[in-house]
Amino acid sequence: MRRIEFARTGGPDVLTLVERDTPAPGPGEVLVRIAVAGINYIDIHHREGSFPVQLPYAPGGEAAGTVTAVGEGVHHHAPGDRVAWFGLRGSYADHAVVPAASAVPVPEGVTAETAASMMLQGVTAHYLATSTWPIQPGQTALVHAAAGGVGQLLTQMVKLRGGRVIATVSTEEKAALARAHGADHVINYRTTDFAAATLELLGGRGVDVVYDGVGKDTFAGGLQVLRPRGMLVVHGLSSGPVPPFDLGDLNANGSLFVTSPNPVGYLRNAEEFNGRIKDLFTWVESGDLDVRVGARYPLAEAARAHHNLENRRTTGKLLLVP
Repeated sequence: MRRIEFARTGGPDVLTLVERDTPAPGPGEVLVRIAVAGINYIDIHHREGSFPVQLPYAPGGEAAGTVTAVGEGVHHHAPGDRVAWFGLRGSYADHAVVPAASAVPVPEGVTAETAASMMLQGVTAHYLATSTWPIQPGQTALVHAAAGGVGQLLTQMVKLRGGRVIATVSTEEKAALARAHGADHVINYRTTDFAAATLELLGGRGVDVVYDGVGKDTFAGGLQVLRPRGMLVVHGLSSGPVPPFDLGDLNANGSLFVTSPNPVGYLRNAEEFNGRIKDLFTWVESGDLDVRVGARYPLAEAARAHHNLENRRTTGKLLLVP
């Protein structure tokens, strides 16, 4: 089998395509021939060393494919089944051994590309819009990086729940994508002060929630645009970590809330996990959720994909094709 590994942290060039023996599934595991693997920003954090991992490391936590063999004690999967997963290492590959309990059956009407594209980013958008700050009809959300993978899905989910979306993007091309996915207003933060523009749109009232996947560059402005008792949700750090700030600022600006959620906190049990996955598949099959693939890269070009993602040259979901 082929997979991507890195033996040291650093830039995209540390990603190396290697040959390894194809593993056999152990008890409670399945072997999957990967059709597509998802690329997520956490993969860059692992590669750079900002989220430390044990080296050498096989990156990639999300993929979809077909079961080719099952281990002892596996009764709910069989060879030929289509499955998807996230939260596991080693998915930048053409085969992977996956715990059977983590392999989600993919419905007939959902492609492998769609399933891989929405596992981590779809679940993230789901808990942001339904649990971290459960959007209510008539509420307004500011969605940063609205043309990205999470941003496009999150915009659609806010709209499904009756909310209003003010989206920020960095280019006019991305602005068009944000509008196509339902954003009510779009602000290019490269050319416009997004905080001032947001407050002007709302007559100074402020938004109910800011969903911030950017981090350092947008955090301070996010606090400025919240209405009293609003919430700033930092769910990504594509521009870097948020610097230390004074909790007194939350008090002075209207008893504000700040949170930084991750999937573990919102997938506490099988019922919660299965409920979120069920919603995602239902919305995709009904046409209510459009999962857009921004680009596909051959497995051997994982470094190029990382370079493009971290330099904000991409939109939608990025996939590796073995």
